[in-house]
Amino acid sequence: MDYIKEKLVETFIKDNRYEYILEGLGNTMIMAISAIIIGLLLGIIISIVINYNKETKRLKILSSIFRLYVHIIRGTPSVLQLLIMYYIIFGSVDVNPVLIGVVAFGINSSAYVSEIIRGGIESVDYGQMEAGRSIGLTYFQTMKYIILPQGFRNSLPSLCNEFITLIKETSIAGYVGIIDLTKASDIISSRTYDYLFPLMSVAIIYLIITSLLSWGVKVIERRLDTNVKTK
Repeated sequence: MDYIKEKLVETFIKDNRYEYILEGLGNTMIMAISAIIIGLLLGIIISIVINYNKETKRLKILSSIFRLYVHIIRGTPSVLQLLIMYYIIFGSVDVNPVLIGVVAFGINSSAYVSEIIRGGIESVDYGQMEAGRSIGLTYFQTMKYIILPQGFRNSLPSLCNEFITLIKETSIAGYVGIIDLTKASDIISSRTYDYLFPLMSVAIIYLIITSLLSWGVKVIERRLDTNVKTK
């Protein structure tokens, strides 16, 4: 016990090293939350355009561009996208690295979110689209008031899982000097010459965050199942 106490003090208390963990946790959550918001906004737009092209054969060029965009983003490593964003796109601009992380992870997330939302939209019975159009609603009005709310509800558990995955993916942010949780443990390890306690502590923090979110996803799924059964 004395050994563990000594190591904990050396890892976190000495020289206020716990501040690295707090900064890393803050940056991790900022990047994850901001990225999922960007991913949702872009993902919804992409999925609607692709679905609109499928239903009406319009916006073919834009739909093809979005399909290519999704294919490229999903087909390349997120760490490569982060490095391109940092060294090439923002290479000559003085920008907070955390903001670069937000943009990179947001773009990455949008490709996956768009497929999740598109699957949710296509899970809604097509007769509801026809019913909406038959009462005089436009495609976009039918999508806004009838299809999208149901599709989003069907996609909600998968979207929550995407957020959990995104939190873990931010662990690569240290490649461009962003102090996230993983980078914080690396900094502390370089000061103490001990990797066990910093890495295990960060692993526990990730596990707590993802476990709480996983529990939240299960609660949402149970409530959605209950609502469906009572209707």
